[in-house]
Amino acid sequence: MTVPGKTSILILDDEPIVSKRLQPALEKKGYEVESYFRSADALERVRQRNFDIVITDLKMEGVDGMQFLTEVKERSPRTEVIVITGFATMETAKESLRKGVFDFLAKPFKLGEIQEVIQKAEARSRQASGD
Repeated sequence: MTVPGKTSILILDDEPIVSKRLQPALEKKGYEVESYFRSADALERVRQRNFDIVITDLKMEGVDGMQFLTEVKERSPRTEVIVITGFATMETAKESLRKGVFDFLAKPFKLGEIQEVIQKAEARSRQASGD
């Protein structure tokens, strides 16, 4: 369900603690948030609707984060993608940025750090849509 006027965020991370921590904090800030632990489920969801912002891990079973962000950007170029990973390397950062990622955060990150990145992504998304 899309809530008019609210920025929609999809979180994909195979570590449930990440979504468990992020989702309530972001909802409290007024965002519409959906969380997924399995990349196949998240992929099915992004095929059904576009999100303003997608936050994804890179290393997961099945469809990995790089494949996932590629599909998200192909389906919805306006969606801002934020990569979060515990396996941050210069290579993965470069590849992510080449694929159009908005930002790249190494785990562990502070809640304030990702909220700041989300606000910047939201501003760019709104600017692109003319809101």
